[in-house]
Amino acid sequence: MGVILVTGSGRGIGAATARLAARRGHAVFVNYAEREDRARAVVEEIRAAGGRAALGRADVAREEEVEAMFAAIDRELGPVTGLVNNAGITGPATRLEGYDAATIRRVLDVSVLGTMLCTQQAARRMSTKRGGAGGSVVNLSSVAATLGGAGQWTAYAAAKGAVNSLTIGLSRELAPEGIRVNALLPGLIDTEIHAAAGLGDRLAQLAPSVPAGRIGTAEECAEAVLWLLSGEAPYLTGALIPVAGGR
Repeated sequence: MGVILVTGSGRGIGAATARLAARRGHAVFVNYAEREDRARAVVEEIRAAGGRAALGRADVAREEEVEAMFAAIDRELGPVTGLVNNAGITGPATRLEGYDAATIRRVLDVSVLGTMLCTQQAARRMSTKRGGAGGSVVNLSSVAATLGGAGQWTAYAAAKGAVNSLTIGLSRELAPEGIRVNALLPGLIDTEIHAAAGLGDRLAQLAPSVPAGRIGTAEECAEAVLWLLSGEAPYLTGALIPVAGGR
């Protein structure tokens, strides 16, 4: 089994992915930028079930903090074999004209720059050209990247569109070095992200628009992430996979 870093894994899809990775036998590094208590609870749950897990704070948009995080993983668990770039923020739910530059920059920095910086560090450890054993990267995008987020999350949608492009480019760049890169595009998923943006009733309002007839769960997304990380998808790279019930 491998060593998996899940960024932003104190809640939602990240926490579900960390728990499932541990149940599948992987050592897991749980990352957070805020709310240490939430992330620590995930680690304690994993350890209580007999799994291996470590905890570390890092703002993925800050290069020096990302470097320090990967050094900590090397010391505590060993070099990463799987990376889940899950950390992301939506920003406020408003039209683009309601944003200031600092907020837009932060949304882009966490999703786009953070994904780049973490993948950079992971690739240096996974690359067969650098003595690594290869590995897998899964980027958390969103169906918002294709729908656009009009009226609420255009900055978030734009950031996730960049993540999609980055996924395709990196998959081609890193394939010769034994590294697969894919993206998951969650749709309407029952997590705290909606309430955090002040849209507590968003899921109920949009549920009728889902062809599958229901809202998805973080655990369903985690199952897809673990499949992409696993040896069951050895020839799959550069894929953008929606987990959205047909929406």
